[in-house]
Amino acid sequence: MGDHVTVARMGGREWAMLLALAVLWGGSFFFNGVAVRELPSLTLVWLRVAVAAIALLLALRVLGQSLPRERRVWAAFLGMGLLNNALPFVLIVWGQHRIASGLAAILNATTPLFGVLVAHALTRDERLTVLKAGGVALGFAGAAVMIGPGVLGGLGDDIPAQIACLAAALSYAFAGIYGRRFRRLGVAPLPAAAGQVCASTLLLLPMMLLIDQPWTLAPPNAATWGAVLGVGLLSTALAYWLYFRILATSGATNLLLVTFLIPVSAVLLGVSVLGETLQPRHLLGMALIGGGLAFINGRLPRRLLPAKPAEAGRR
Repeated sequence: MGDHVTVARMGGREWAMLLALAVLWGGSFFFNGVAVRELPSLTLVWLRVAVAAIALLLALRVLGQSLPRERRVWAAFLGMGLLNNALPFVLIVWGQHRIASGLAAILNATTPLFGVLVAHALTRDERLTVLKAGGVALGFAGAAVMIGPGVLGGLGDDIPAQIACLAAALSYAFAGIYGRRFRRLGVAPLPAAAGQVCASTLLLLPMMLLIDQPWTLAPPNAATWGAVLGVGLLSTALAYWLYFRILATSGATNLLLVTFLIPVSAVLLGVSVLGETLQPRHLLGMALIGGGLAFINGRLPRRLLPAKPAEAGRR
């Protein structure tokens, strides 16, 4: 699935974009929490990608760009829309109706674990290393600590729902590898983001109409529409532009690390916006996630371990 060389280590700009992406996706929980009071899940998901598609198409027009018309590019858009939006969104929505959201979040945090395995199997330049595997495990432990061990009490309940959440994480992992092809096809990040959400809008429309029958719903209030615009414009349109920029420069494995940072951003937003309390487990979880990211990036091991004689001589 793509064989071009990507940047294995991220610089300051890439880390800044990854943190911004985590904040945008972490903020989606706030928007969704408002919108689900009046909108069924599939309708909300479809509105989210539809709003993002309109925004990104307008952005392309303003910038004098357009979507590619080649069949192979649109086939890639449809594949990416299926793997990165339609399939995981539906699986997660179905799973979260049956298991606790905290448990679903922990299962979703397995995305980088799947990501390093898929990247190792399907790419030549994102191979699994001991440090990378250790860093991913440390980051996953941090996410579990932040969310809290109490949610693990339901680990044996509703196995199909848990499998659905794990399947969504696996789908995200494949999407990260699949999306590498857009750079090889000469598709820039903004058109790639626009094409993906346009494809997702088309894929989700029949299911939304069949299951939710939105014409039977009461008109949403202003707060709900504000939440829909927030999740569509910020957590989807802007977020996926950043997603494809990071993917083009830093590779799928580094990109999927955002899953570890989403609980951090959600907790910090809760503290700063909702006045929630920052608990010791949150701080411990953040420390573990930070250590895991440092090991995956390779900077912490290079500082802690003594340099080889040949490397020391070159300094």
